[in-house]
Amino acid sequence: MSTNRLRDSFYTVIFEAQTPAGKAFDVALFITIGISVIAIMLESVPGIAATPGAITWFHGIEVLTTVLFTIEYVLRLWCSPKPTHYARSFYGLIDLISTLPFYLALLFPATGTLAIIRALRLLRVFRVLKLSRFLIEGNLLWQSLMRSSRKIGVFLFTVVLLCVVMGTIMYTVEGPEHGFTSIPLSIYWAIVTLTTVGYGDIAPGTVLGQFIASAIMILGYAIIAVPTGIVTVDLATNPKEAKPASKACENCGHTSPTHFNYCPDCGTEFASNV
Repeated sequence: MSTNRLRDSFYTVIFEAQTPAGKAFDVALFITIGISVIAIMLESVPGIAATPGAITWFHGIEVLTTVLFTIEYVLRLWCSPKPTHYARSFYGLIDLISTLPFYLALLFPATGTLAIIRALRLLRVFRVLKLSRFLIEGNLLWQSLMRSSRKIGVFLFTVVLLCVVMGTIMYTVEGPEHGFTSIPLSIYWAIVTLTTVGYGDIAPGTVLGQFIASAIMILGYAIIAVPTGIVTVDLATNPKEAKPASKACENCGHTSPTHFNYCPDCGTEFASNV
């Protein structure tokens, strides 16, 4: 088998999920990512980490999954039509960053704390589930947010000003005897109350304070809906931009016109159903 045929075979398995081999590869990759991320989370639980032999198991899983991810990354570079474009793409950078801390920890033990970056492997699930096709819709939402940024900025400034005023009033009404020991702490209480989070670590003790708190809570319900309404109105008033004329590459996430058959950034062939 020639090198080109071998490269094409690996490309079919790794990049084309429509084939049986490609589907099996995606399932295996999904399982490996899940095992790796679950191991990283369980390793942070003191009770589990203190179990005899647990560290050895976690280390073994880390070594095995990192080696597999490294092999996969090298194969993707080798069989990709444009390796440098893939390496600079979103998924290419995630593939590199999620494995690099392991090797840095071997060469420089002081960088062992960077191992937490391994959790970025969870982002690779987006490739397996082919969620990159929704990047177009994500871009539309981002554009709406950018167009509405001035309105949202004024709204946030108003909310901050309201919290400062209400926090100062509550500090004056309640005072240190009810937990409002400073104006910054009172502003913190106003933010928690206005956003309807309500931790309950500080609570008003006077009738006037409780009345003001009730008014802030009711006001919070109205305020929460404002940013959503601003973005929704922008989406509704720009119907032409709500219809995407492009599609996203499932490999690198690059968006291209719908009539393109191949991604101009990494060279990956678009599926016929995208």
